[in-house]
Amino acid sequence: MARRILVVEDDRDIAQLVEMHLRDLGAEVTLAHDGAEALELAQSGTFDLLILDIMLPSIDGLEIAKRVRSGERYTPILMLTARSSEIDRIIGLELGADDYLTKPFNIRELIARVKALQRRVDALSKREAPEDAKVLHFGELRIDVEKRKVTLKKDVVDLTAKEFDLLLQFARHPGRVYTRAQLLDLVWGYGHDGYEHTVNSHINRLRSKIESDGNKPEFILTVWGVGYKFAETYA
Repeated sequence: MARRILVVEDDRDIAQLVEMHLRDLGAEVTLAHDGAEALELAQSGTFDLLILDIMLPSIDGLEIAKRVRSGERYTPILMLTARSSEIDRIIGLELGADDYLTKPFNIRELIARVKALQRRVDALSKREAPEDAKVLHFGELRIDVEKRKVTLKKDVVDLTAKEFDLLLQFARHPGRVYTRAQLLDLVWGYGHDGYEHTVNSHINRLRSKIESDGNKPEFILTVWGVGYKFAETYA
């Protein structure tokens, strides 16, 4: 089945160039040149990938990413930006973008990033737990994998897309120690070398939401000098 990709880019020449190369990969491509149009398409359609420019008319790409990530269905996002400021890339990652590319970009690099995201999504799908493990229990912490829903003491925990992905990565492998670089690669994917501080900020926020005592965490433990792990109590 052809992958459905939504390309959101207000520069029509760039959009058509990207569309042409994606179609060469066998993808079914939909183009949008306006933020409001893109948001409507993204929320009403079922896409396998969203390639999203930041600078757009009416609604910018960061706001679109935020709204898409607030939905129940997870769609990988590759953000495009003409800005040189690091803060825009960081905000994009914080909002749940899976990868980013700064303009002007080489079309071959864009296609390489698209392929890498596709491989990552395919690998995650193959690693899905058996049917009886779609819901993970760790004491009073419950993770519904399919609904991407977390509850603690029966109260719903409001997590961002990346916070959920990070928690699930830990929860699937209790006791396994991860470095920040490994977590960055596994959760955020290809192309984020040097953003280990993003891992730290996400873990701090995740702990604030699921740990009763941030100074004595029960679930996500620090392995000093190495990284983090999910408590072996639940292994």
